[in-house]
Amino acid sequence: MAIRVNLDVMLAKRKMSVGELAEHIDITPANVSVLKNGRAKAIRFSTLDRICKVLDCQPGDILEFSDGPQVED
Repeated sequence: MAIRVNLDVMLAKRKMSVGELAEHIDITPANVSVLKNGRAKAIRFSTLDRICKVLDCQPGDILEFSDGPQVED
């Protein structure tokens, strides 16, 4: 099982760049990229809350459960 991050999809739908999102949610563009590319091990609820407010979406629009094998680093 794995949690897939679909932040890239939401950014594309909102026509927003990683840099723009980072500025709005007050974290570095590098950390947004880590999250967007699925390399993050965790996300704070406060960060998820800010992302959802800026992108006008629900957590389920960004995070998706997949019952397939989890990819290891």
